[in-house]
Amino acid sequence: MTVAMMLPTTLPLLEVFRRLTARRRERSQLMVLLIIGYLSVWMGFGVAAHMFDWIVHQIVERISWLETNAWVIGAGTLLLAGSFQFSRLKYRCLDKCRAPLSFVMQYWRGRHDRRNAFLLGVHHGIFCVGCCWAMMLLMFALGVGNVAWMLILGAVMAVEKNMPWGRKLSALLGVVLLAWGGFIVFNHFWL
Repeated sequence: MTVAMMLPTTLPLLEVFRRLTARRRERSQLMVLLIIGYLSVWMGFGVAAHMFDWIVHQIVERISWLETNAWVIGAGTLLLAGSFQFSRLKYRCLDKCRAPLSFVMQYWRGRHDRRNAFLLGVHHGIFCVGCCWAMMLLMFALGVGNVAWMLILGAVMAVEKNMPWGRKLSALLGVVLLAWGGFIVFNHFWL
């Protein structure tokens, strides 16, 4: 899921890094280390998200009200993800992801190329998690194995991070998620 959804959103960074290291003998190794650093952050997030999901399932099994009203978890996830779309943290991380050249210039240091390539990937992964964690949590609400939702959310995150008008999409998506979560709550309380 991580590779399918998140690696395409980091293609601009990979292209900048490829050009930067094109004349080096170890360029392939450096690219692999960058990708490993990036994916290691997402793997850590994935493990934490699966543990959180497991804990939520354990809680639902022990609290009969939640078991009967499981919609609360889905609505809460949508409302959380929608609210996060308007947060300063979201936009700070998104801005870092949108400027791959300045990102590389900031985090690519001189002497220890292999270590720095790995750490560049880690730093980019941290900012990427910072702007996309709420969208990834939606996968748990929508179904982790649902390829269609994975493609849709992956495309949304790629546009959000890589297109000049992506910031407008973030706000629109926030409104849609808040409305969807609000509709679920309204539907269960008033209908």
